Amino acid sequence: MDILDLFYKGGPAMWPLLVLSILSLSVIFERLWFWLRILTQEKQIVDRILDAAQNNWQEAADIAKRASHQPVGRFLYAPLRFPKTDAETFRLALEATAEDELAGMRRGEKLLEAVIALAPLLGLLGTVLGLIQSLRSIRIGDLGTESTAGVTTGIGESLISTASGLIVAIISLVFYRLFQSFVVNQVKVFRKAGNEMELLYRQSPPDFSNSTSAIVRENFTPPRKPGKTRLPEPPEPPNAPN
Repeated sequence: MDILDLFYKGGPAMWPLLVLSILSLSVIFERLWFWLRILTQEKQIVDRILDAAQNNWQEAADIAKRASHQPVGRFLYAPLRFPKTDAETFRLALEATAEDELAGMRRGEKLLEAVIALAPLLGLLGTVLGLIQSLRSIRIGDLGTESTAGVTTGIGESLISTASGLIVAIISLVFYRLFQSFVVNQVKVFRKAGNEMELLYRQSPPDFSNSTSAIVRENFTPPRKPGKTRLPEPPEPPNAPN
């Protein structure tokens, strides 16, 4: 019995299961390629940027800019793209970029969650529909005779959709958990790299204001700390006439 024959015997529920399996596989292959590129280059990028930052912030910014095709490169380049920042702005730039990058790493999770929830239910629905069709042809007087042999075969074929739905859900669940573990690991990598970068900044803050490097300078004014804004002093009242 080939796969095509099993597909047709599974009933109408096999078509939505086929669509779900295609969507799930597309997300799985795309995410596998995404994580393969990240995990093979990430450690090298972080080490190069942090090593350069110990001696020359300008060189560290150049390396981070060239590594902007990687999430960790964009993360470490975020606070270095401004001509001059304070410690608070430096930390906020790291945190904001980390949130954006981690959100992008979770792309496709909602689709996998939908497949994991819907596939078993569709398989069960196909089995119920198959049982209804098989049991509808049974007559009380035919019980125990050879005429009911086909009913047993029909019941067995109706279980194909349940098995298919479980297979799709299990495969999707395995890769869903795998991708979640990758995201959790990235949180640790971002936190460690960000803390080391901030520590180096506090020891020797960079100043790109007089640099003539080719790094792109955004016209950006760092936000002022709340509570630090200094308002102009009110004018002194004129001396009252005696």
